[in-house]
This record gives sequence, C-alpha cells and structure tokens, in this order.
Amino acid sequence: MTTTRIGTALTLGALSIGVGASQPASADDVHSFSANIGAVSNYIFRGVTQTDDKAAIQGGVDYAHISGFYAGTWVSNVDFGDVDVEDESGNVIDVIKSPGYEADVYLGFSQSINDDLSFDLNAIYYAYPDGDDLDFAEIGGSATWKWVTLGLAYTAWGQAEDAPGVENGEALFKEGDWYYYGSFAIDLPMDFGLDVHGGYYDFDYNDGGNDYGHWGLSISREAGDFGTFSLNYDQVGRDTYDDDPKIWVGWLKEF
Repeated sequence: MTTTRIGTALTLGALSIGVGASQPASADDVHSFSANIGAVSNYIFRGVTQTDDKAAIQGGVDYAHISGFYAGTWVSNVDFGDVDVEDESGNVIDVIKSPGYEADVYLGFSQSINDDLSFDLNAIYYAYPDGDDLDFAEIGGSATWKWVTLGLAYTAWGQAEDAPGVENGEALFKEGDWYYYGSFAIDLPMDFGLDVHGGYYDFDYNDGGNDYGHWGLSISREAGDFGTFSLNYDQVGRDTYDDDPKIWVGWLKEF
C-alpha cells in the first residue's frame, strides 16, 4: 500500500468497528444469511478518508453458522487521488491512477464465553481490483467485555512490498504492520447508541516515521425499517497526515 492511501483505509462498513460486525447465527438457525447497504458522506478507515472527503455507497453480504463461524464480502467506492511519478530531475514520467473501488473478503469465528465476555478471530483480504499493487491481507482478533472492545490486526501480506520501484521494504500496508484498536459502546435512551473509539497504526516501514494514532466518536439511532443513522467525528493525531477533524454522516440498512 502506498503512503498516498494513508495521507489522503474494521472500520468495516459505515457504522461498525472491526470485522466482527458479522453476528453468529441464532439458536434457531444453523445457517444464516444477511445483507447490508449503506451510504456515508465520507468513507473513513482507521481515521483516514478513503474517498478524498467525498461520499461513498457501500454494501455487503454475510453468512453465519450456529457454531460461530462467519464469512462475507463488502464493497465501497474509493478515491485515493492520482500520484505523479517523477524522475531525478522532477519531471513527471508516469501517473499512478487511484482505484475506483474496494472489495473485501473476510471470514472468522466469534463466540460468547458468558453474558459479559466474547471474542472474535478473523482474517480479511482488502482488494483494489482496478488499482496497482494495493491489495493486502490481515489476521486479527478482539475481545469484548460488556461495553469495551480491545483488538489488534496484523498485516500478513501486502502487494505493495513487491511493487515496481519499492526497495528495502519502503512501503506501507505490508507484512509486519500492526494495528491496535479499542472502543467503548453503550445503548442510550430512545434507540440511540454511543461509540467512542480509537486506534494506533504501527508500520514496519521507516522506524515509526509513518505511525499514527486516531480517535473518534459516533452517535447512532435505529429507525426501524428505515435502518440506522449516525453522526460521526474522526481525527488523526499526527500532522504528517490530514489531521483536520472529520465530521460525517452515515446510513446503514440490514436485511
């Protein structure tokens, strides 16, 4: 993955944190299928816009087994901005075009230990079919106790590591990157919900020169057949990136 992507992606979807948004099948269903569609005014992934601060349409389908196993896919439009490739004299010799969409595939295992404690183990592949050397894959896990979730994700493979012109591991989103995250989520009166979240990206490249932390807050409200609406705030805590506050709205409908 390129620096451009970070400068300009569990949260996976408009209103969820992490891959564990998929739910196990109910006690009455051995197999369960669901779908979701959403719209956001800004697609934010781990504090950073994926659409150049523009809107996105998103959606996915999920399968869950009564055992706790789940799998699914999710897509969204993206816009990382085009990148000029210059020679030693500063002349533009090539232009790397931004991909137009992201397509993720994931699977995992989620289980409750008791009424207050649960865990989730997962793997996810982030694909950019019309992009150049941007795909990467993660494995991760999280634990939730009542209102608090803590988790991590490890980049097991990254296509950017083998991209033309990349030397000595000079790439982000490649094997060895770690992402740590946490959230605090509670139900509020009148079908409102509050989520406070944050994370820290520890990149293998550049001895911490590209690492960053971020934080945010979401207030959502369920509206029955009309889906769930949210008002969101996100911010990156390092001026190497765009550290302006991001205020965006989202809508998610599950079927």
